Amino acid sequence: MCGIVGVATTRPYPVSVDDATLRRMRDRLAHRGPDGAGMWRHENFALAHRRLAVVDLSEAAHQPMVESGGRRAISYNGELYNDLELRRELVAEGVVFRSASDTETVLHALSKWGTGAIAKFRGMFALAYVDADAQRLVLARDPMGIKPLYYAVVRVGGGADARDELVFASEIPAILGHPAVRARPDPITASAYLTTIRVTLGPRTLFAGVRTLLPGQTLEVDLSGDHAAVKSIDAWESTDCSEKHSRANERNEWTLDRVREAVRACVRDSVRRHLRSDVPVCGLLSGGIDSSIIAKVAAEIASQRHNGVAENDAGVGDIIADHEGHISTYCAGAIGAIGAGGQAGSDDFSFARQMAEAINSRHTEVVVDRAMFASQWESMIRRTGVALSTPNEIAINAVAARIRADGRVVALSGEGADELFAGYVAPMQGILEQVRGKTESQWRRDGGTHQLVSNAWISPDLKREALTKEFRRLSEDDETLRATYDAEFERAAGSVEDPCEAHLRFIRRINLTGLLLRLDSASMLEGIEGRTPIADVEVASLAGILPMSMKFASEGDGTVIRSKIALREAFAGDLPRAIVERPKASFPLPFQSWVVDRGSEIERSEWARGVFSPMLREMIRSDASKVWQIAWPSINLAMWARVWWE
Repeated sequence: MCGIVGVATTRPYPVSVDDATLRRMRDRLAHRGPDGAGMWRHENFALAHRRLAVVDLSEAAHQPMVESGGRRAISYNGELYNDLELRRELVAEGVVFRSASDTETVLHALSKWGTGAIAKFRGMFALAYVDADAQRLVLARDPMGIKPLYYAVVRVGGGADARDELVFASEIPAILGHPAVRARPDPITASAYLTTIRVTLGPRTLFAGVRTLLPGQTLEVDLSGDHAAVKSIDAWESTDCSEKHSRANERNEWTLDRVREAVRACVRDSVRRHLRSDVPVCGLLSGGIDSSIIAKVAAEIASQRHNGVAENDAGVGDIIADHEGHISTYCAGAIGAIGAGGQAGSDDFSFARQMAEAINSRHTEVVVDRAMFASQWESMIRRTGVALSTPNEIAINAVAARIRADGRVVALSGEGADELFAGYVAPMQGILEQVRGKTESQWRRDGGTHQLVSNAWISPDLKREALTKEFRRLSEDDETLRATYDAEFERAAGSVEDPCEAHLRFIRRINLTGLLLRLDSASMLEGIEGRTPIADVEVASLAGILPMSMKFASEGDGTVIRSKIALREAFAGDLPRAIVERPKASFPLPFQSWVVDRGSEIERSEWARGVFSPMLREMIRSDASKVWQIAWPSINLAMWARVWWE
């Protein structure tokens, strides 16, 4: 896992940034890659890289990696989980490898198979590939959206020498290091953030002119002409895994036993693949069913290898356990925390302890207190360049810092299960109520609006009073936000007949992307690679073809009585019953009372005072904890503005 940076322009010009500037841009990502750094230039291309060494720690895996001819190069951030299979294909075609790094596999695959190779990759990745002979730059992001990649197109030079220049990086601060990129807010995305707490809106980011590749998107940039010609491959073409592996004739043949067997085998295979590493691996264990399943499977594999029962089929060092065969697990939280809304079962520490005892892991607890929360909040915004999405980012960052201090580098995490297997009980209940009595055309038409309004932090109605007239004008009264949600729901629904399945696909496309970005941002700040065995294309593929009755069940009045059925059934015999039956717990930190410490933040930002009405500012200043759903995104946005561009 690493950080990538690059600049490309049209022939015959060299890129406008010198080595010193490129190095400064690259080193803004030093936290993503503390183990090495490199740069490569060729004619009108420049690539830079910060390395977090995980697979093949030798210099042979140094990046940017260049093919022997010197005219094709890659800067790559990610891990392939089908690396060994792809290597066998490439060797059969005559490729000779000089390293054990999956970066080399990706480089040769793109060289041999072109952008068609990307559909073969099973893993998490963001990459920049240069073919100087073809005057082509390829930018690509994995289908699940685990690894981020941003870009901006700027105009450099003057007069007859004026030309387009493309700047790209793993994080926005590196792009802002380019002299031609200005740090300016995008009012449309900023307003959308206040409603959704997501720092992107489609391809838009909080910074005007800076774009994000969407999950599964590939950009092919032709730089042979006077202007950069950009071709985008459909961002979701390879992401709707249920279509990729459609087996329509089997839809009515799923029995509970068959579901148990299929889900169990698929998840176990994914966890096994995600254990491939040359550096120490551990697990994040919240005590929920998702992280508990991953920890249980990892512990079994570690024990089998330690006792010589199973071969190490990962192909690299077997260091997932200590000398006694025990894995390490970590849990972060606050003492006496309850979830937002006061859900029962929100005490992560007690459930995680129970699971750690069941698998005999080396378990560590990281306590987040009020002082840590306050200090890390602004620090993380300063380091990442964007507002925080959820309060959990601070807990993830805290546990990542402890993991790094303990000498571990890779952490398995449970993101993806709720979005793939229908784990959100309240939203699913709301969907059932929303579609009851409606025709297909009606629920399709209203789907995006329902998702936007029912999950809003600052509701569209409240915004009329909470935001100033001028900011509402600049943000176009959220017209782009509404249009984006409508379009995303239409694409998610596709030809799906079940409205609940349509909404679940929407949740996966929108919600999961944000959660994976949160994990990447918070963990990579400490040089920790977060891996998500459930948020995997093959697991998503299987989940997509399961009937909804195998994901959640409801009574006639729409009350959801079981969620994530397939996962719970597949691993019910492996986990303590309390964990199998534990309800979903959101935001298990007492941040609702802690936001009051930043209640005056809006007053410190001139821009924020022009965004928020006196009414909202007074509500937050008086007692932010009483209006925490309004205060959290508002304070974040004000802090982001003050820190990054005011």
